[in-house]
Amino acid sequence: MNKNVKYILILTVLCYFYFFFGNNLFSLTSPDEVFYVQTAKEMLANNTWMTPILFDSPQFEKPVFIYWLLRSAFLIFGINSFSVRFFPALFGFIGIITVYFFAKLLFKEEKKAFLSSLVLLSSCLYIGLARTVFTDMVFSVFILLSLFSFYCGYLDQRRKGLGILFFFIFSALAVLTKGPLGLIIPLAIIVVFLILARRIKFIFCKYTLWGLVIFSAIALPWYILMTVKYGNGFIHEFFYNDHYRRLIVAEHRRHDTWYFYPLTTLGCMFPWSFFVITALFYFFRSKNLTNTSNLFLACWIVVTFFIFQIARSKLTSYIFPLFGGLAIISGGFIYDMIIDKARRKQFFAISGALWFIFLLILICTIAALFKFSYYLSSLWPAYLLVFIFMLWLVIAIFNFINKRALAIFYMFVLFLPVFMSIIPFIYKDAEPYFSSKYACDYLLKNYSLDKNAYLLCSKDFARGTRFYTDMKIAVFAPDGGNYFSPHPIPVLDASAKTEEFLRQQPVTYGFLKESSLDDLKGVMGEDLELQVLNKIGNEYIIKIQSK
Repeated sequence: MNKNVKYILILTVLCYFYFFFGNNLFSLTSPDEVFYVQTAKEMLANNTWMTPILFDSPQFEKPVFIYWLLRSAFLIFGINSFSVRFFPALFGFIGIITVYFFAKLLFKEEKKAFLSSLVLLSSCLYIGLARTVFTDMVFSVFILLSLFSFYCGYLDQRRKGLGILFFFIFSALAVLTKGPLGLIIPLAIIVVFLILARRIKFIFCKYTLWGLVIFSAIALPWYILMTVKYGNGFIHEFFYNDHYRRLIVAEHRRHDTWYFYPLTTLGCMFPWSFFVITALFYFFRSKNLTNTSNLFLACWIVVTFFIFQIARSKLTSYIFPLFGGLAIISGGFIYDMIIDKARRKQFFAISGALWFIFLLILICTIAALFKFSYYLSSLWPAYLLVFIFMLWLVIAIFNFINKRALAIFYMFVLFLPVFMSIIPFIYKDAEPYFSSKYACDYLLKNYSLDKNAYLLCSKDFARGTRFYTDMKIAVFAPDGGNYFSPHPIPVLDASAKTEEFLRQQPVTYGFLKESSLDDLKGVMGEDLELQVLNKIGNEYIIKIQSK
């Protein structure tokens, strides 16, 4: 069998189990998954494919492409957990196959490309984003495809035209997925690369002009339509609040540090973190950075990191477009260590350090399962982990003794999925802490609700409550006002506001976290009575009425 076919088949099977399998188990999580799905759901209810709608009003926190994918999934599979996670998983698969061919183009070696793909496929953030509803996977894969298209055209003059045209096509789709960075990031990478390679004239050609025309035809119509239809409301919310303001204001202040992205990037490449550190160290001290492939990889890493590092708003998933480049560098480095007998000791040393980390993680997880066993319906997950670890340890020792480096590498690839094998045993116990479904189901089944009334929620539960009840929502936020991207809902951030709101409804039901529950008791009037109906996960289900 052709090596390419064999590796693609293996990657396809692994992607199915890593990204698709079991996606129907968990209900949609709060607050982010339900944000995207509820927006698509309200677009469906309002029969629009163009205007994102949330809480019955247009919302412009993200462009429209992710909602097109979600609405398409509704048509194919209906509205359920598997359907809404289908396209992130599909794009995760596309990203892995693209990295394989990209690494093969860079290294001219199928096995090295295969290892690079496996590194990316088995890193924890990649698995996480492929199994959840965010824009980051789709956005990053479009950037990856745009860079791959350009590099194909750069290496082969016969493919130059197609390479440049597809660069602009995929960049346009990235812009429709998450905004202007979809062009800024890949264009900055290739411009810096061409300047350093002293070939900037490469992009001054008729293909670039046609590419810009195609880019404009794909990316701009939706932005023009929203500007014409909603005017300054769209411009202010999308371009100022959700883009420019994130450059100068930290949405999460504790993340606004110089070390946030270096640490989270390494952590999110787990279990390859130590290999990534070592690979980057040797890569950037190498004398071969002027080599075309190395220069392109260096520009990819440095330019992408710089763009996100200078922004004040930082989130772990923002830096995700970097991961393809990191996986290629790390996969190539691991391959070189495995085949070079002189460097194989280094591979075993790093592997030994990783096994120590695995040991700590497994011991802490098992200890936590026993310590907090009152949250679990069964202790089987703990026993299963003990068994898995003992089996894993025996296999690892055997491979270390026999110096089977490649077998150890494959064990690392399998670590996270094997570790995640306990999820089917605990998801029913854990799910109420991540999803509002159970709390909402309890309220809807046991109490008669006025569909015209508002449900009172803590900020984190508002979107999930809307999705699972379809009712109007008010947010109790004593420590702050609206969301970073404001939602068109009542926000009760003052005592007088809260009392007035509670007196306007004969009965108010809601979902509050513990701290909000205590705050609400402190601002309620003496004529109002608060009753805790139940606690499911971390949500207190409450009822407030006059005494």
